[in-house]
Parts: sequence; structure tokens; C-alpha cells
Amino acid sequence: MKFLLVWIAYGALFCFDSELVYGQHVNQYQLEVSGLGSSDQTPFWLRANQYGTVPLTGPALRLNAGLHADYRPADSTGHRPKADWGYGVSVVANVGSTSQFLLPEAYIKGRVGAFELYVGRRKEIIGLVDTLLTSGSYIWSGNALPFPKIQLAVPVFTSIPFTKGVLSVMGTFSHGWFENGDRLVKDSYLHQSSVYGRLGKPSWRVRFYGGFNHQVMWAGHSEFIDPTVAANGKLPSNIKYYPAVVLGTRNPFPDDQAIQTISHFEENRIGNHLGSIDFAAEVNLNHWNLFAYRQFMYDDGSLFYGTNLDDGLNGLRIRNRDQLTGAAFFLKQITVEYMFTGSQGGDLFILDDPQKRGRDDYFSNSQYLDGWTYFGRTIGTPFITPQSEVRSSLPPRFGIANNRVSLFHVGVSALVLNKVDITTRLSFSRNAGSYPIPYLTIPAQFSGLFTASVPIGLFGGTTLNGSIAVDSGGLLPNSVGTYVALRKTGLLGGSRRAPVPIRSAY
Repeated sequence: MKFLLVWIAYGALFCFDSELVYGQHVNQYQLEVSGLGSSDQTPFWLRANQYGTVPLTGPALRLNAGLHADYRPADSTGHRPKADWGYGVSVVANVGSTSQFLLPEAYIKGRVGAFELYVGRRKEIIGLVDTLLTSGSYIWSGNALPFPKIQLAVPVFTSIPFTKGVLSVMGTFSHGWFENGDRLVKDSYLHQSSVYGRLGKPSWRVRFYGGFNHQVMWAGHSEFIDPTVAANGKLPSNIKYYPAVVLGTRNPFPDDQAIQTISHFEENRIGNHLGSIDFAAEVNLNHWNLFAYRQFMYDDGSLFYGTNLDDGLNGLRIRNRDQLTGAAFFLKQITVEYMFTGSQGGDLFILDDPQKRGRDDYFSNSQYLDGWTYFGRTIGTPFITPQSEVRSSLPPRFGIANNRVSLFHVGVSALVLNKVDITTRLSFSRNAGSYPIPYLTIPAQFSGLFTASVPIGLFGGTTLNGSIAVDSGGLLPNSVGTYVALRKTGLLGGSRRAPVPIRSAY
């Protein structure tokens, strides 16, 4: 019966013609039916950076449906309206050993000039990083279910007036909500902001990028928090504290007893502040585009004092600029990354000695006991792992179990026989647990993925995707898994002159 309902949905959706008319909104749809299975826990690269929609354990029958409308394209004269709107909604149903109904996207957005406002859940990656084959941007990788947020942004690089495109900026400012559910700390908020700049016109061969993002977990209450770090289990939640949250300043009202939920812990900062400072350079050669980036991470004062400079994400993306040649093998992109998070400013924390204010304990916090997670998934790089994902034989720790990592990662994308898209991700890491609860054996871990996608004529044109993944090592359970999917994408309404691609999940 379940399969019958799926195919009925398929047939109903395919009745629409796929067209695009310039100057009008275009509704893009995606419908996917898939199956997931594994010998043990779902292998890492079948579930990581999939916006929290792939279950940790299989098998599962999956149905993924989405409908989006972006801003209207330019007309034949290049004119675009100064004000516009769009929306997006996607649903995922997992039926199996872990049955779920998820809403990873549901948002409405509006644009006036360079500014955009959106409300709801939307898939995002934050930071200067390759978004296609990366191991994951350090602070916001797309590994967890998207947050419900209200966000004001300049979403794309926009030229600063009078610089003729030499200097451009983009940035965000948003307020979001953490889930309650099984979290130990309830009713917590997310503050998020970012600013990034670009030096160089889009036409220049060499361009430079730089900027930062700022994430804050704040507010909330819990009966599980040690009273020495939260007065009566309550965290500062009054709106009067919001400027201190945004600016990262100390308690601005030390004498106002009417709103005090302050402990000595918050005399330093209100909330848990973390993020990254990013730099990148891009070079256009005749046949290749090179994009090199470095993300410096902060989770305490170590970056300010320069004691955790060894930690960071380093990456190089090499992308082919040539047109498809019809050759038997066409290399599209290679991404190589190295991430190290083992320093954290050292193994000592002495408040009065800036050179020994270490033990940053990335993505963990003494007040926000669940750590930098959302519905149990790490919000940032998935290689900083929660206890729920690692082997049960390793020393247990609530929340984030493994945040001292040395990672080598390679991703490759190519086209074979001018028809079959192939992608591979290969990652090798050594893992030391955390400073509070170390892994004395330093378990090594290999995780690999191979995916092939081929267009077929079924239902007027669909894509058949197949993936095989493996985990082998001492951090995660050894497992082999497969994923097979049939995907249909297209447009509802409007001329076939301008097809709109929709990025594959794998």
C-alpha cells in the first residue's frame, strides 16, 4: 500500500509541464523515492551534511518532496524587479526501523534591492568553503535539521557604492529557536550574524575574501545545570540582555537585581559564543578555477590570545572551467581538506593567565549541556561527533564526545561516458575524544562514499542514483550501506528555454 501511494504521488506530479517564462515566478518541484539499508549504523557519508534527514539507523523507505519558487529571473533587457518574493517547502518521510516525518524547509522570503528577509526553515551553509564536496564548514555545515529563524541579510556579494565592484560585502543577522524535545536546557535562543567581504571584481582573475560569523546560544532554563554556573537553573533570558548577546560584551546591568539570573559564569559573557574567522583566495586560470580557504575557529578566548592557531579547516577546491567535451572521463572538481581541532588552546585553563586559557572544548558548554547540536545532530562539522554516534565501547560523555580531531578529506566529481555523474568522498581521521574525557587509544577512522547518477527515460525523464558507503575504524561502528533513489525534478508553469538545476542530495 505504501508503494502504491508513492507511485500515485509520482504520477500526479508528473502531469505538470516544465516551462519557464522570464519575469514570472517559477515553481520548481522535486520528488524522490528511495531506499536505505546498512549492516549496522548508517554509514557516515550517507547521513552527514544531509540536513538531519537521514536516520542514524536503517533500513528505511524514504519519500522526499519539495516545491520552491525563487526570485523572478531578468527579462530580455536584463531588468529585474527591485522588490520580489519567493518560498520553499520540502518534506521527508522515513519509514522503517526509525520512522520520521520531517520538515527540513518551510520558508517565505522577500527582497528589496540588495536586502532580503526570510522567515522559517531554510537549508544553509555558513562560512567560506566549497559547498559541494567539503567535509563540512566548521560552524554551520548543513549536518543538522535547519533552524526556524527570522533573518535579515545581504545574501550575495553586493558592490559597495563608489567602488565599481572592487569591494563587495554580504552578511546576515538572525534570531532563531532551539528545539525543546529531549534537550536538557529548554527555551533557548539562537543569535546569528555574519559579515564577509570580497576584494576584486567578478571579472578579475584573482579575488580575495575574508570575514567572520558569530553564533550565540542564550536564554533558557534547566533543572540539570549546576547552580554554580546558572542561578536557580535559569539563564539570562530578558530582552535587556540582547545587546550584550549580539556584541559579546560583559553583563551590562551588574546592579539591577530585578532581572538577575546571573552567576559568576556569565560575568564573562552572556550565553555560549562560538564561530569562525575565514579567509579565502580565488584564482581563475585558463582551464581551472582554484579556491583556497582557511577557517579559524573560536569557542572561548584562545583565538583572541593566539593560543589555538594550530586549529582550523584548510581547503583547496579545483574546478574545471572547460565545457563538457564528450570524453569518456571528464573531471569536474577535486576538493582536498585538512582539519585539526586538537589544540583548543592547550590542556590548561587558568583565568588569569591568557596564555593558559585553553581547554576550549569545542561545541560543548557547562551551561548548555547538549552542546552545539540540534535534534541530536552536530550543527557544525560532522567530524566533531556526539555520543549517540560513536562506538558504545568508547569512554562515554554526555553531548559532544569527540572534538579533538585530525582529518584528511578528499572529494572528487566527474562525468563518465558523457552521461554518468560520479562522486566520491574519502575521509580519514584520528580522534582523541575531549580534554575532559580523552580517548587514550586515539582511534583511527575511515569513511568513504561512492555515488553514481544516470538519467533514464522513466516517467518522461528521471535520475537514478545509487550510493555505497563504508565506515571502518575505531570511532564509529563498522558498517556498509547502500542508498538507491529515483528522482524527478522540473518546473511547474512557464518555456523550456532556461532549465533550473536542483542540486542532488548525494
